[in-house]
Amino acid sequence: MKLLIDVGNTSLKAVLWHSEQSQSADINNLPWLKITEVIYACVGRSDLLNDILTQAASNSINCFEAKVSKKLGDLVCAYEHVGNLGIDRWLALIAGFKLYPNKAFIVVDAGTATTIDVLNCEGLHLGGWILPGLDLMTSSLTQNTQGVFDDGKTPFTNELGKNTPNGLKNGALVATIGAIEQAKLHLNAQKADQAVQIIFAGGYGSLLQQQFEESIFDSLLVMKGLNYWYELSKTA
Repeated sequence: MKLLIDVGNTSLKAVLWHSEQSQSADINNLPWLKITEVIYACVGRSDLLNDILTQAASNSINCFEAKVSKKLGDLVCAYEHVGNLGIDRWLALIAGFKLYPNKAFIVVDAGTATTIDVLNCEGLHLGGWILPGLDLMTSSLTQNTQGVFDDGKTPFTNELGKNTPNGLKNGALVATIGAIEQAKLHLNAQKADQAVQIIFAGGYGSLLQQQFEESIFDSLLVMKGLNYWYELSKTA
């Protein structure tokens, strides 16, 4: 059984992984006698992660930190300086590459930031964008613009705003939708006849997924990428 850990900008997520199935992990009561490896990805510093790694070491369990590489199998990173690509973005690409082989896709991870990455059907990462997440987009306007406010209860919808709160919320949503549509155009410009899969993840992934037909939401996308990274790295 593997312990998979994803340390994001705002929280630490962990699951137990066995036989291609996941189960929730109580980080305060981990089954150390059953865990064989710890595989983790870390965007920022985490004292909680350090505590877990210390416990793993005391139980003689090997720990592996996922890193971005120029190539992983047939998957190729677009960045010249691969260390500048966020590991969460790389893991999401790895997961999509394994789950949808020989298919072009766009990965949208909608959390504190919204990241959009594009991969063609040959496994070549074409690049991507980093946008403020929906909450960050709206809060930056309310904090830095006079007369723009949020009432705390207006949802994000794909409609024209008819008051300030839904003009704010809906503007953030349609700006994000527009970026995804632009990613589709970039991919189609490279090869117009390829079918494109859009994969959403993150806290607002489900909301965004509802705006696109023939798209999917996968709450475990980064965790699956961690597992696949480990498996592919062993054979690299």
